[in-house]
Amino acid sequence: MRRTRRTRLITAALAVGMGLPLGLLSAAPTSAHGHGHGRSHGGPMAFQPIEGSAYDRMSADWSEPLVAPQGFRQKLVADETVLDIYGGGTDDLTDMNTVNETGRQAGRYLYRTHEVSSNGAVSVVDLKTGEAKVIAQRADWRRLDGVRWTPWGSLLVTEETNGGRVFELFLDRRDRTEVTRIEERRQLGILRHEGIDVLPDGTVFVIDELNGGSVYKFVPTRRGDLSEGRLHALKINGLSDAAQKWNPETYGEKTGAFTWVPLDKEQVLSDADAASDAVNATEFGRPEDVEVIGDTLYVANTSENRVVAVNLRKNVLSAFVQAGVNAPVEDRAAGITGFKSPDNLAQGPDGRLWIVEDNYASDIWVAGRDRDRDGAADSTELFASLKDPGAEVSGIYFGKDPKTLFFSVQHPDKPLADGTWKITRRR
Repeated sequence: MRRTRRTRLITAALAVGMGLPLGLLSAAPTSAHGHGHGRSHGGPMAFQPIEGSAYDRMSADWSEPLVAPQGFRQKLVADETVLDIYGGGTDDLTDMNTVNETGRQAGRYLYRTHEVSSNGAVSVVDLKTGEAKVIAQRADWRRLDGVRWTPWGSLLVTEETNGGRVFELFLDRRDRTEVTRIEERRQLGILRHEGIDVLPDGTVFVIDELNGGSVYKFVPTRRGDLSEGRLHALKINGLSDAAQKWNPETYGEKTGAFTWVPLDKEQVLSDADAASDAVNATEFGRPEDVEVIGDTLYVANTSENRVVAVNLRKNVLSAFVQAGVNAPVEDRAAGITGFKSPDNLAQGPDGRLWIVEDNYASDIWVAGRDRDRDGAADSTELFASLKDPGAEVSGIYFGKDPKTLFFSVQHPDKPLADGTWKITRRR
């Protein structure tokens, strides 16, 4: 996930022109659709939303990285004082996180990607002992980003770069900190990969992280074997070929029924973006992460300031969270908190969607359920905000403990602080 510092501010005049409620530009609301600052109905992670972003609390001298609700404790998992992979003042760029979700000692080992430009690495932290080590590293790995545990017990990691690839890491069944084999999975497309998710039946979802990127589904011939199958791209029905293209002025029109269009099996091995262009698949504004919850695939579209919901049962796409609709609009210059540049997604313990921004202060939001079934979250609440002015939060993830959220702090101003933390609701 690339650090972005957009300077365009949405003003009250623009809000009026767009027909947005002026209340969305008032001081730091933490929820929309009329919800106030009451206690969130978040199950094991229930919280009182914080008042706003950490604009006035920025400092590189911190003991805890987040402004967070009362009743939560932040604890370091591992930073560069524990494992310094690259040394010499070079950030490890700790990124996405996952644990061994199934099998023996499930939940004990936390796997992390490191988003450096070359000589990329995957590391593991033993959550029982605190020991950390590199389990895989290659000179040709570039900007390793996404990481997922598969239902059959391997790891999928992705490269967020031009010509990016997906790799499958097979682990020793007796020692989940040892990699026995690595396979490149070109069948999942050569793309600017970031987020990745896997269904129990073996279906894999990926994205192309750029303005004009598409959303993809890989259907394997056999569950658990990613060497054979077919990649598909999402295409919204009823739009002209021109309307399928990325346009920052018209992305809001990209909702409704869609079709998964099969792509040329040979072309995806070298350029899946070109393969999706050949069928005029729908283009979005920097789709970055994906998260499946139930029958819905959520996609964070950073340049659109929205998260879309892809109903996998009905094949309908809707705007689930969107700044100016069911989330506040940010005006940093005026000190107004808002929803901007959504980046990483996570399924919360009660099934709600957690969202972190690729933005100054890197706010963490929680989207409410869609109880009225209009395709949009009924509320958005602000859980936390990052204090370090040079950093961003990435890799939000819930493992086996429903009261613990893992997250990474990337490229902070604080020395040797690039690493992984957890925030836990007190028992």
